Amino acid sequence: MALNNAKTEDGPGEAQPARRVINFDELEVRLARGETELLAAQRLRYRVFYDEMGATPSPAAAAEQRDFDRFDPLCDHLLVFDHSVETDGRPAVVGTYRLLREEVAREHGGFYSASEFDLSVLERGRKPDDNFLELGRSCVAQEYRSNAVIQMLWRAIAGYIVEHKISLMFGCGSLPGTDPDALAVPLSYLHHNHLAPPERRVRALPERFVSMDRLPKTAISPRDGLRTLPPLIKGYLRLGGYVGEGAVIDQEFKTVDCFIMVPCDTLTERYIARYQKGEHGTD
Repeated sequence: MALNNAKTEDGPGEAQPARRVINFDELEVRLARGETELLAAQRLRYRVFYDEMGATPSPAAAAEQRDFDRFDPLCDHLLVFDHSVETDGRPAVVGTYRLLREEVAREHGGFYSASEFDLSVLERGRKPDDNFLELGRSCVAQEYRSNAVIQMLWRAIAGYIVEHKISLMFGCGSLPGTDPDALAVPLSYLHHNHLAPPERRVRALPERFVSMDRLPKTAISPRDGLRTLPPLIKGYLRLGGYVGEGAVIDQEFKTVDCFIMVPCDTLTERYIARYQKGEHGTD
């Protein structure tokens, strides 16, 4: 959920490289260890977000050919390695997710998503055992994009949630493009069908607020609305997720972002068991 965490889809209208025949015995998923592995994740993010998806890099990012910000040193970075492919003498990093725990965010100025959304409602509605996790910067190399690889990341996230006793995970789910009217169907579908309950209803910051209620509910069939969503957002909804009120235009990443939350106490035993035991099937 990232910062722009829904950017794992192929770019529209482009010839895509053939997906690899994946040998799962050669893949490993774990947290990054050290600066070298973080750099590999940042370079993968640059290739996906800037080279492929057309985001606008800062001069520093363009010069170094990596996506980075002040939050990277604070986060845990979940990585997928392919041991059958080497980059600079190390297994290639082919997938990544950025994880920012609440206790760390509190010590270092807050969450990334606070630059787009007012998170104060989460604090006001806090329960005694609440513990938040922000997800972001998710991406997978083009030739590895399959449900099975995404599920490798999610199995690891499920274990992370259990280990750190996370009650709510959230982040910015991204829709491609910067014209809200062109995204009227998915935005309106989310607003009418998956709006968070009032006590969790995070709102876009007033100065950045873009209405998601662009079409009447009767104008969109649930099936058609769901079909217009990126796969990652649909995945969050299947896990019991819901969205905040209002969207934000992200000019750097050329997306319209909505705030997505997934209460971890509503995750079914089916999902937790599936992600932890290592199945590779699809829904």
